[in-house]
Amino acid sequence: MEHYLIIARSITYAQRMQRALSRAGIRCRIFRAPRDLTSSGCAYAVELAPPDLSAALLILRREHLDPVQIYLPQPGGIQEVPL
Repeated sequence: MEHYLIIARSITYAQRMQRALSRAGIRCRIFRAPRDLTSSGCAYAVELAPPDLSAALLILRREHLDPVQIYLPQPGGIQEVPL
């Protein structure tokens, strides 16, 4: 299943993102970001379904939880999504 990865700068930011999205009814999960996606060793990713991306970004910006980057994993590799 296709999903987006929103990169957060720390576990704390990822947890705050997850709580804000959950309050809005958006299902997501957090995990340590793959090393090849970030130069920071402590970055975490919030995974969510494509239909939820637009609403999620609005919610996160309203909560001042701007993502570091957004990626879309695909069969041929990982595509960076412009912020």
